[in-house]
Amino acid sequence: MNRKLRVRQSQTVLPFGVGAILDLQGESFVAAGIADWPGPKHRQRISSPRLEGKLRATGLWSAPPAPVADYDVPNAHGPRYVRFPGWLFCGSCRRMTRWRIANERFGHPPVCPFCSPQRRLAPMRFVSICPDGHLGDVDWWYWAHSERTQDERDRCPDREKLTFHVEESTTGLEALSISCRNKECEGASRDLLDILGTKGLRCGGRNPWQRFNERVDCREQVQIVQRTAGNVYYPVMHSALDIPAPQAPILLESEEADRVRNHEFWPTLCQQLDSPSAPALRDMIAEAAGADEALMQALLEEETGRRLGDPAPNPAGTGPVSPIGDAPVYPDLSWEEWAAFTAPVPEHSREFVIRPVGLGIEPTAGAPWAQLAARIPTVVVADRLREVRALQGFTRVSPEQKFVPVDTSRRARWLPAIEVFGEGIFLTLDEELLAPWEQKKQVRDRVAGLASDLESSFQKDRLASITGPALLPRYPLLHTVAHLLIRQLAYESGYSTASLRERVYARPRHSEDADQAQCGILIYTASGDTDGTMGGLVRQGEPGFLAETLVRLLEQAAWCSADPLCAEHTGQGYANLNRAACHACALLPETSCETGNALLDRMLVVGGAGVPGFFEPVVTAAQEEAVNASGEYRISKGGFR
Repeated sequence: MNRKLRVRQSQTVLPFGVGAILDLQGESFVAAGIADWPGPKHRQRISSPRLEGKLRATGLWSAPPAPVADYDVPNAHGPRYVRFPGWLFCGSCRRMTRWRIANERFGHPPVCPFCSPQRRLAPMRFVSICPDGHLGDVDWWYWAHSERTQDERDRCPDREKLTFHVEESTTGLEALSISCRNKECEGASRDLLDILGTKGLRCGGRNPWQRFNERVDCREQVQIVQRTAGNVYYPVMHSALDIPAPQAPILLESEEADRVRNHEFWPTLCQQLDSPSAPALRDMIAEAAGADEALMQALLEEETGRRLGDPAPNPAGTGPVSPIGDAPVYPDLSWEEWAAFTAPVPEHSREFVIRPVGLGIEPTAGAPWAQLAARIPTVVVADRLREVRALQGFTRVSPEQKFVPVDTSRRARWLPAIEVFGEGIFLTLDEELLAPWEQKKQVRDRVAGLASDLESSFQKDRLASITGPALLPRYPLLHTVAHLLIRQLAYESGYSTASLRERVYARPRHSEDADQAQCGILIYTASGDTDGTMGGLVRQGEPGFLAETLVRLLEQAAWCSADPLCAEHTGQGYANLNRAACHACALLPETSCETGNALLDRMLVVGGAGVPGFFEPVVTAAQEEAVNASGEYRISKGGFR
């Protein structure tokens, strides 16, 4: 019964990165920490200086590619996956077995030691997780004896003689039960009707790949969940595009920035960020250079990797990427990419080939086309892109719980990563039309409610790293346009929605004097093949194609099959972070969305519910043109009668 279990190289970061559970051919495993990865000789180095610097990592490495299936060998170099859960059961005799590493045989699945012929063992479907990021088996012996007294439990001589029963006369979890086979226990048993949730069980204080001496005294109550539940694993991922040069954002190339860097006390401030006098020193330099607080913080982050007020790095180097190793880092990598896409003269490199194309709309075009061209002044197609994706760690139970780094031993300072190649379409909105639209009272009131829900959301910190310190109306507008464009391109480019991804550039100005607000989106696709993708997306970005696509998506966005409920909704989705956006009109697979399908509102795009949409004039003109064309068609037909 020899079998080969395989994981693609890209899957070792997402979705089966460190801490994730992998179900494969009826077996279940969990990905171990990077301390169990092979040494540098058997890993592949991934180059991304921008991402390394922002995450404060010493390097990015990918798993070695797997050999051809016919040449698999035992103990080959690669990431380690540990069988989990450890409790397995036989589908024939229903006996449960506690499987250990010593029982493993290369190329062979676990089999029941009691049956003849031998039957394959299946993993139990329930596991325990805790808010501190620990994962473990359910204490099935305790569950079977949980309705017995302590004296009766003490009489049990063997904690591993358990049976997993299925009652055919009933359905649901009530039909499943765990029982003890020891005669001294007199049939101790309990069904799984109320197995889910917190049951007062103690946490084991470690993850399955950690050694016993790595366990901690965890006081958190465990939650029992299904093995494939969504709250078992929340990865903390970061990605960066490979742009021609590691240039600084234009914001940091100003006269004020130069005066700050040339100030005599600037080196002192950078070296003494943790000093009590640092705030006063910062204010003195800012006043002398004429720089505001945002510029000072950005310059400090550029120079030192952190801002004034951030916790200091651990001198022992225990944290893999963050200063103390117990909190994720949310760097802003958007400004360099924005500068690369909007440069007057695009810079090219081997992995970054772009060309401005425009919408290709003639000045004499009709109303909808002219309105569209006025609102989208820039279109750039990317014939080749390279993206690096790095895994920083994960959380369990919910995204805001305790962060667990990819190296649970806290010795390594590198991160697992992959590189993918592809193509994309980049477009911007007209700032002169966008800024006045953002100031309209109806728009501000609409977004203020969304910002209030974001402020109280468990995703506040993560989403703020994407939207910027303040949620401007342009972010949900651009984000919704990106979703609508991906859904439309799925019909026309040959890629599924799950194959397309978004990057939204909607951060506000860093200072009042700088016209630096972002207002664009990048829709791209990428694969692990070094040849990239096939060009279908770039084709749709060419003049004559994209304009048609945009008008069609705006016409379709004006109506949802769930309207008027969807259009008039005051809060839907996780933590009410969406307004007029549902699965029928705007939502995407979560792998395609950088916010996890949050901060979407169709009304900001097409208008409605008392809110003027940014593209409402385009929709209105397109509808009027369609009505006129329909009327001319009817008159023409009447003339033939």
